[in-house]
Amino acid sequence: MTLKPPSRPGILPSQSIEALIAGGAITSQTAFDKDQVQPASLDLRLSDRAWRVRASFLPGQRLVADRIADVAMHAIDLSGGVVLERGCVYIAELQERLSLPPGLIARANPKSSTGRVDVFVRLLTDRGARFDDVAEGYDGPLYLEISPQTFPILVRPGTRLNQLRLKAGDPPKLETRSVGVDLQSGDIVGYRGRRHAGVVDLDHIGGHDPKDYWEPVTLRRGELLLDPGEFYILASSDAVEIPVDQAAEMTPIDPSVGEFRVHYAGFFDPGFGTDEAHGAGSKGVLEVRTHDTPFLLEHGQTVARLVYEPLTERPSWLYGEGGSHYQSQGLKLSKHFGAWG
Repeated sequence: MTLKPPSRPGILPSQSIEALIAGGAITSQTAFDKDQVQPASLDLRLSDRAWRVRASFLPGQRLVADRIADVAMHAIDLSGGVVLERGCVYIAELQERLSLPPGLIARANPKSSTGRVDVFVRLLTDRGARFDDVAEGYDGPLYLEISPQTFPILVRPGTRLNQLRLKAGDPPKLETRSVGVDLQSGDIVGYRGRRHAGVVDLDHIGGHDPKDYWEPVTLRRGELLLDPGEFYILASSDAVEIPVDQAAEMTPIDPSVGEFRVHYAGFFDPGFGTDEAHGAGSKGVLEVRTHDTPFLLEHGQTVARLVYEPLTERPSWLYGEGGSHYQSQGLKLSKHFGAWG
């Protein structure tokens, strides 16, 4: 099947991703799930093969499989479900494989639910010089580095931890917006992860009591002190809206704003927070981890930036249509947890 190139630079919408699958540019070890294609991204799934490794790495000019052989401690069969321990580093083979046509590149990010349980994931490609970026014309397998930071996690083949966004050409940055933190919308302004909580089953939706995993965060003197090494869930001070013909990415924090990392999961799909998709007033949820220094936050303080880019065309459906755990959200934990009550 001949793939028609996009008519203009931009992020590919759902129908273009489906065309790439139909044309063989994206293949999988098993049949694709019906809900795997999102409005402007593709969920990626774990295979049954993984390795516990002693260090993170970039493949450079080598194959990922060759580098795994250098650093692997032992192989892991995910078939029956396996617990990945916090503080450890794992590499898993993904079910999907790419054969990108000319003019297309790709970028990966953790899924929102992955970032909200403090699981650090990064995509690896053969001979890749950067994490999460897939070069034009790449033809090969995909791997995922996984490092749980706060909770041990239970995964199995088919678990979705990250997503892929495909891009044609060099689309312009339409807008960059500063994102402030909300510390005034209620008595509870956030949640801090409990360090010695139980396992989070990443395929068990709503199956965990949030009080076993999280502590509510309140303010003292109108400020929030972030403790080094702790993980927090906070919310943006302003609503976030992604127009139906655009997509956005929350960019990592830079040292000029503060010594902490915000928002592991960076993709926002078209329609998020819009009236048309019944999501007006949606906040951006911020996953915050401090570095080595305690840091004081005040209400409205800039903690991240949201970068908007055009789609090549409007997607066939919008974020939140057909159901979503995070449309119309305020301060909200990941979909793995029941209501706080």
